[in-house]
Amino acid sequence: MKIMVCGKGGSGKSTIAALLAKSMANSGYKVLVIDSDESNYGLHRQLGLKLPEDFMNYFGGKKAMIERMLASFKTGEGAAVNIFDKKWTFADIPKEYTSEKNGLTLLAIGKIHECREGCACPMGILSRGMLENLVLTEKELVIVDTDAGIEHFGRGVEQGCDIILAVIDPSFESLMLSNKIYLLGDSINKPVYFVLNKVDDESKQVMLAAVDNENKIAGIIPANNDVFRACLAGKELDLQLAEIDELAMFIREGKTEK
Repeated sequence: MKIMVCGKGGSGKSTIAALLAKSMANSGYKVLVIDSDESNYGLHRQLGLKLPEDFMNYFGGKKAMIERMLASFKTGEGAAVNIFDKKWTFADIPKEYTSEKNGLTLLAIGKIHECREGCACPMGILSRGMLENLVLTEKELVIVDTDAGIEHFGRGVEQGCDIILAVIDPSFESLMLSNKIYLLGDSINKPVYFVLNKVDDESKQVMLAAVDNENKIAGIIPANNDVFRACLAGKELDLQLAEIDELAMFIREGKTEK
């Protein structure tokens, strides 16, 4: 299964992605975490891994990807850039572009490194191509941490995933964005489930009331001081939360059918 984790900036999507990846790995899954957020430099720390070299460099770097994009536009193919010449498995992913530990593998699509280096469109195209071409076995799982907001929908990254987890924090903006994510996911026939994050007793009732269908709630994660401190210090999330394990069980038991 390929899971897309998205949400408003600051909602905790990277934290949820990291904790979910660890929980699934602890239950025997081989987990590939794809960091497709070009401006986030914290996910690898939360996983306790080294940030790997940009995967885009395997294909010649950003300049080469832009040249492929321009060539595809000239032929009328638009953003349908042909990157992979065959289907890939986990074994085909080049080790020099990954970090690994305890059943977890991290792949970083690419980061913004320099001022005025250009837009992040090539990262989106590579993310989409990777997801669409990667073939998984039964005990393999992909978790994608997206960039904040919904630009990845415009790039078509969601096309290659199986389900979308929209992380919602206790803010009006996050609640409104979750509605848009649901509509966008539904428009491409991808099931969307909500993860209510940083919840306390007061905010829980407001957030539940704002979600039209409670059957679409995959998890409710309470505010946690240990998680807060680890994230603030840039440390590994080396802890286990019952609510995250319940979210993992929700996914393992196949309750994510559309």
